[in-house]
Amino acid sequence: MRIALFLTLSLSCGSLALAQSAAPAQKAAVQSRAAASSAPGVIEKRTERIQIEDSGARIDELRVGGETKTISVQPKGRLPGYQVEPTSGERSWKILGF
Repeated sequence: MRIALFLTLSLSCGSLALAQSAAPAQKAAVQSRAAASSAPGVIEKRTERIQIEDSGARIDELRVGGETKTISVQPKGRLPGYQVEPTSGERSWKILGF
């Protein structure tokens, strides 16, 4: 019984120590990305949100650096909206939209 308690406490203390040592590394990575994006000579990618609407549907498109990332279609009326995969053209619907 004492051995099981000792092992449980040892493992939980060890995992806490690992979690604390990983946090500064993640913070440093985030800071280095922020510094790189504000560094001179770095070109940020242009973000475009395109919205097209007609009598049948509204289409929202997100482009980053000229590459289409997302396409959302919201038909007018009672039909559900759906997403279109930019690379393959596959459609996907949210069944339970909360």
